[in-house]
Amino acid sequence: MLPNRGFDAGLAPYAALSRQSRGRTHAEPGPGSRSEYQRDRDRIIHSTAFRRLEYKTQVFINHEGDLFRTRLTHSIEVAQIGRTLARSLRLNEDLVEATALAHDLGHTPFGHVGQDVLNECMHDFGGFEHNLQSLRVVDHLEEHYGAFDGLNLTFETREGILKHCSLNNARQLGDLGQRFIERSQPSLEAQLTNLADEIAYNNHDIDDGLRSGLLTMAQMEEVELFARLHREVEARYPGLPGRRALYETIRLMITAMTADLVETSAQLIADAAPSTIDDVRAAPPLIRFSDAMRAETVALKRFLYANLYRHFQVNRTRVKASRIVRELFEAFLTDPVLLPGDYQVQDDPHRQARKIADYIAGMTDRYAIREHRRIFSLEQF
Repeated sequence: MLPNRGFDAGLAPYAALSRQSRGRTHAEPGPGSRSEYQRDRDRIIHSTAFRRLEYKTQVFINHEGDLFRTRLTHSIEVAQIGRTLARSLRLNEDLVEATALAHDLGHTPFGHVGQDVLNECMHDFGGFEHNLQSLRVVDHLEEHYGAFDGLNLTFETREGILKHCSLNNARQLGDLGQRFIERSQPSLEAQLTNLADEIAYNNHDIDDGLRSGLLTMAQMEEVELFARLHREVEARYPGLPGRRALYETIRLMITAMTADLVETSAQLIADAAPSTIDDVRAAPPLIRFSDAMRAETVALKRFLYANLYRHFQVNRTRVKASRIVRELFEAFLTDPVLLPGDYQVQDDPHRQARKIADYIAGMTDRYAIREHRRIFSLEQF
């Protein structure tokens, strides 16, 4: 078997080196021919929660079209962009890939509206946050191994999954929550994956928005970053058909964002001169866009929020989805006997509510719709 130290060859000394991992909650024999983070990636890919992402909303509900992104395809795109960025900065690609593939495992059906409604429903029971739920999935809810619950991932992958966390929740997470209390930073790999996520959704939501007809090319010309690169495509390929011109423009946007991120981050790292990952944790954030690119990405996000995410047709779907999630939660809380036996808790309202949140968060869009019909439709007798 290959020694783990070989997987760190060529990486920067301040990268998250596999041989220096802070380990797993439950000790296990080494992964043999894989690095620690490759083992994490493989466990994530084989998990039940990962397969469910195929039928969870990104922007458009799964049944609205076969070509729209889902949480699964989004996660794959984040991993691809993240690996490219990590390679350019001599960071650990395997860790970035594992984190990217796991970052949405706790997402509810129906995208962010599902999370928002479930958080409202859980207000008196500790709230709900999809990053924390992703951690709960890999730490407790997956059931694949005889020796432990969850996937028993490394500290570094779990750290990357948990992008945000309240102080109250952080205090309950031990070492993993310490950085939120101390206001220190996670690994560069975790910082990088967070921005790879942003690059992915900013660009593929343009594609999906135009494909759906909710956005138009005329509207997109209002966004300076898009308009500038679209003009470049038109000058390079006169008469190129619309969809191909769109793909070329999005390709150039991803290239521009990743190049800016690499250049800016490389300079920040050089200026901070970290020698180890501990130096990274003590430094300010070192993975970021330039100020100019950050301003353009913020403008793009504001445009998408106003013109796509709050489009009246998307709002109609949001209202339906919020009703499904809220009514399911209220029905299960009122009558826990409606739940499968594994999700029923006797004489503990807080644990029962959390079990209901686990059950609903684990649903795909289409399963949530079917479950709602089974409970509320008189035709389902």
